[in-house]
Order: sequence, then C-alpha cells, then structure tokens
Amino acid sequence: MVELKYEPVSHDHKAFLKNAQKREGFNKAYNDLEEEYTLVREMLSARSNSGLTQEAVAELMGTTKSAVSRLESAGKHAPSLTTLKKYAQAVGCDLKIKFIPKSGSAAKHETGGVKQRTG
Repeated sequence: MVELKYEPVSHDHKAFLKNAQKREGFNKAYNDLEEEYTLVREMLSARSNSGLTQEAVAELMGTTKSAVSRLESAGKHAPSLTTLKKYAQAVGCDLKIKFIPKSGSAAKHETGGVKQRTG
C-alpha cells in the first residue's frame, strides 16, 4: 500500500464567514445547521490531529474515501451513531455525546407522582 502524507489545507473560517454573510439567506441557513457545522469541525480537527488522510480513515472504517468525504460535509446527511463511533475509533478518539440543558429552560424533569424503581 502506498502511504500518503497528509498536508492540511489552510482555511480561514472567520474570513469565509465574513464573505458568506453578505449573501442573502446565508445567516439563517448557517444558524439552522449550527450543530452539524460543530460536528464537522470536531471531526476535521480530530482527523487533522491524527495525521490521517480521508483515504486512511476510510480504510480503517472499512468504507470508501467518498463516504468519509460525505461524512465530513455539513448538511448533506445525518450519520448514524455507529458510523460516528467507527470514525472516532479510526482517528484515535473516543466519542462523547451529551445533552446540555438549555439555559433558562423551565422544563425540569418531574416524576409526576409516579414512583421510580431503585436498585
């Protein structure tokens, strides 16, 4: 197998956003995809830190480069938890998913009079 050297392409995200925000409808579309963009940034950072190419990640995951490319694209599709676990393992990471309460949320979980089982 030919070993490829990974050389990340520089990307100035702030400059990209500054230019993109000039386009009509961009802000709404970007905000609607906030979680997806956050996930993609995390994935790209993890792959960059691992020093792996998309081809190498694909081989470790048992898939194709094009599948990894789609996985690293925001808004294209929603990857399954299984796929995210495989990606994390391939780039040498653990996957951690959290539910974070919204600030100021009055939605507190109450038992509503139903006894909860213990032990």
